[in-house]
Amino acid sequence: MTPEQLAAAIHAVLTEAVEAGDLPLAQGDLPAVEALRVERPRSREHGDWASNVALQLAKRAGMPPRQVAEVVAGGLGAAEGVAGVEVAGPGFLNITLDAASAGALARDVVEAGAGYGHNDTMSGRTINLEFVSANPTGPLHIGHTRWAALGDALHRLLAASGADVTAEHYTNDAGAQTLRLASSVLARARGEEVPEGGYAGDYVDALAEQVLVARPDLLSLPEQEALEVCRETGMALQVAANEQTLTAFHVTFDVWFSEKSLHDTGAVEQAVDRLREQGHVFDADGAVWLRTTDFGDDKDRVLIRSDGEPTYFAADCAYYLSKKDRGFTEKVYMLGADHHGYVGRLKAIAACAGDDPETNIEVLIGQLINISGERMGRRRGNAVYLSDLLEWIGTDPIRYSLGRFPADTPLDLDGEELRRRSNDNPVFYVQYAHARTCNVARLAGEDGVRREDGFDPGLLDHPTESVLLAALGDFPRVVAQAAQLREPHRVARYLEDLSSHFHKWYDECRVRPMSAEEEITDLHRSRLWLNDATRQVLANGLTLLGVSAPERM
Repeated sequence: MTPEQLAAAIHAVLTEAVEAGDLPLAQGDLPAVEALRVERPRSREHGDWASNVALQLAKRAGMPPRQVAEVVAGGLGAAEGVAGVEVAGPGFLNITLDAASAGALARDVVEAGAGYGHNDTMSGRTINLEFVSANPTGPLHIGHTRWAALGDALHRLLAASGADVTAEHYTNDAGAQTLRLASSVLARARGEEVPEGGYAGDYVDALAEQVLVARPDLLSLPEQEALEVCRETGMALQVAANEQTLTAFHVTFDVWFSEKSLHDTGAVEQAVDRLREQGHVFDADGAVWLRTTDFGDDKDRVLIRSDGEPTYFAADCAYYLSKKDRGFTEKVYMLGADHHGYVGRLKAIAACAGDDPETNIEVLIGQLINISGERMGRRRGNAVYLSDLLEWIGTDPIRYSLGRFPADTPLDLDGEELRRRSNDNPVFYVQYAHARTCNVARLAGEDGVRREDGFDPGLLDHPTESVLLAALGDFPRVVAQAAQLREPHRVARYLEDLSSHFHKWYDECRVRPMSAEEEITDLHRSRLWLNDATRQVLANGLTLLGVSAPERM
């Protein structure tokens, strides 16, 4: 029995109690099934699941919480699959399932496969999730790494929870920085030093070589034409390189949005006109302003400078309106720690555009990370590129390690520890648990233990089995909560607990017969179902974090 099924049983009991007059409530006073919270109790001695529904309804019913709990407990105790219900404390319900009902979850998980854990808690919500959004003037660096890992994990979680979510990368391919890149690439193509304020590094030399291959006539072109070739071709090459790095990091985007397109299509000017129609644009000192202070910003923002040039903020406005026009009712921005000042102005843009800044826009700020280690100590220069980290540490350790902490927590990670293949390394610990489930299934198959030959869930009554089953049943709730709270680390911490429960079960309960002479029974087969259910949940959880689930280690 899953928590969702148990919530449905509680709702049925509440409905019957209202109809019988045992609860002085109207049917409309009852919470919806999906709003009923069924959670694991802090102590396993208190049962398999717990609910605080009595405390939720007591005031509305005009009854003490314990009295409401007694009414619910009486009906729920008779429900199929429930072994007992105890009223605890001020009115909590501690629920114990019978072994067969609890054990049946193993087959449910296996049959659900990769879809187990998916839920519909965010169904009907249309979300634009923007993250990374790197300047195409250089390789992705350590500052982009955290949001790449967390943003992609959140994209997966939102989709798994039923949201219609689009992962979007905003390419800052307009503005002065693109001209600095062009002049830097052209200088290196000519064998000259980059100009003051330009971009330096081996990657600029590589871009210059690639631009020369694409345009052998580059050095014979007039200055402005040569600069434009270097700008367009250089940025395109760098964007392609960044996309390749992200793919290696298991990160993909549905949309690569170009800032330049906003200028080329006139969207920036149109945005200013639209905001003026809303009554929030004013002219002062020869410039055009947006009155963002009306909506909590610390100062009004310039849209068009006195020289007629639009500001970056004007492009931000046009970009927000583009998201709105494309049908995204929710816009989630994931920004680095140095962008904290953007929160107020982005929310003000939403308000000026006629949206509710409390529901239509969300800005998440991530803190800085540092990765140390002997290899980092031997580096030259200040740039730490994501591609170098992947070569040194690998995708899985980086993604998992970043995924297991809240975004607002500053991190100082040791690269050598991330590489270490030991149970002290969380990613290895979880991946090893998955590989062990695969090995168990492989060896069981060689011994002739096959799931299809039988399943008796009532046999899964060992204490370690009830703990493991309860953990498996909690996975959909963890996924839904991680998506709702924008906290992928909840999945990582869950996987570590699940791995611990599995290893303890593995030590106590055998799936394979002890010898060739031992008869294969439904106990062996039922435990194989439980083993494979654990494998499925570990794989599903790792997939949500963008981490591989190896079958052998």
